[in-house]
Amino acid sequence: MAIAVDLGKMSTAEKLQLMEDLWQDLSTEEAEVASPAWHGEVLNERERLTSSGEEKFIDWEVAKKQLREELS
Repeated sequence: MAIAVDLGKMSTAEKLQLMEDLWQDLSTEEAEVASPAWHGEVLNERERLTSSGEEKFIDWEVAKKQLREELS
């Protein structure tokens, strides 16, 4: 089934709502969407780094503050 959407006539709010609706629909069908192999590789590497102590988690508020300081 094809649906034509004239994005040029849509407001930003309408486009964002459409994206939200599409994402919600896609996320309920996870079995139909296979993750690419590199996703597993990245997750495995991150697990290795955190397990070995090479990477550590920090509080989200602290991370946002650090990023703001780096970008200003």
